Amino acid sequence: MEEQIPHRKIIHVDMDAFYASVEQMDYPELRGIPLAVGGGGKRGVVSAASYEARKFGVRSAMPGFTARRLCPDLTFVRPRFDRYQEISSQIRAIFFDYTDLVEPLSLDEAYLDVTKNKKGNPSASLIAKEIRQRIMDEVGITASAGISINKFVAKIASDYNKPNGQKTVNPEEVIEFLEKLDVKKFYGVGKVTQAKMYQMGIYTGKDLKEKSEEFLTQHFGKSGNHYYRIVRGIHVSEVKPNRERKSLAAERTFSENISSEIYMLERLENIAEELQKRLKRSKVSGRTITLKIKYSDFTLKTRSKTLPYYISDAAILVETAKELLYQEKMKNSVRLLGISLSNLNTSKKDQKKKVNEEVEIIQLRFDF
Repeated sequence: MEEQIPHRKIIHVDMDAFYASVEQMDYPELRGIPLAVGGGGKRGVVSAASYEARKFGVRSAMPGFTARRLCPDLTFVRPRFDRYQEISSQIRAIFFDYTDLVEPLSLDEAYLDVTKNKKGNPSASLIAKEIRQRIMDEVGITASAGISINKFVAKIASDYNKPNGQKTVNPEEVIEFLEKLDVKKFYGVGKVTQAKMYQMGIYTGKDLKEKSEEFLTQHFGKSGNHYYRIVRGIHVSEVKPNRERKSLAAERTFSENISSEIYMLERLENIAEELQKRLKRSKVSGRTITLKIKYSDFTLKTRSKTLPYYISDAAILVETAKELLYQEKMKNSVRLLGISLSNLNTSKKDQKKKVNEEVEIIQLRFDF
């Protein structure tokens, strides 16, 4: 007998240009102008861009000098993370008025499972609308939302009517919705995988659905099974109120490129000490140490080593990072170094039963 997919009503709430919106809310003189939160210098990076700036092509993670070239009138402000955390907490309190099943992904987005909710409202769409209105009235900024039968579809849907909008993908619409999607919208499909799929003639969800599971696993490994399932609306990941931390990291972008290994080692010691502080604050340790190197030409390299025991000590972090640094000869000067620790001692074994791989999506029998 086939195991049925759980019936759920999932909302994905995503704040609109969160950091920039908070700045424009707090400082009225910033409203209506192209705004970037971050650094505008030659080493600066855009953390967030207002919608006025996005019209010029300014995006988060973009170098500050590139953003200024695209938008000469761009105004930069320094980020105020304590303030963003404060606003995020206010928004999260609103979420908990509706359900305890809230899974934050970051300060500005979260999943909510409202299948059974505190308001007794059978409509997830109406709940999402009410939450968005409360965020506007009580906090002062706008949010968008996606509503559907699972986290995967809800997250995609939340991006459809931004800013200050929402989209519901009803149970009977899920398959058609996924078939029309460009494959680059599918979770887990990055630029490299997207290019590979395009070369194979896989441009949409419909194209992807026509490929057998054997074909997809042959060409994409374990991810092939993931693609085979999600294009059929099969995504059984539950909303997890207590997300386990997967890693902790510290990194530094330098004001001038570094070519001397001596200077690099000094910086690694400082980074390791900062990471040790974060590990102790979080009361975690880990086994896998990863060194992150960004070169002056923006090429990014990572090297990792897994130890047979858990550590959180700066001395071990820096010694392992040094070992990883010397694995290859430096080809260019370096603009950023970082150390992260993963494979943490917080992980728990997944106790859930596996859902039958062949099960098809089951229509939900309640109103959205």
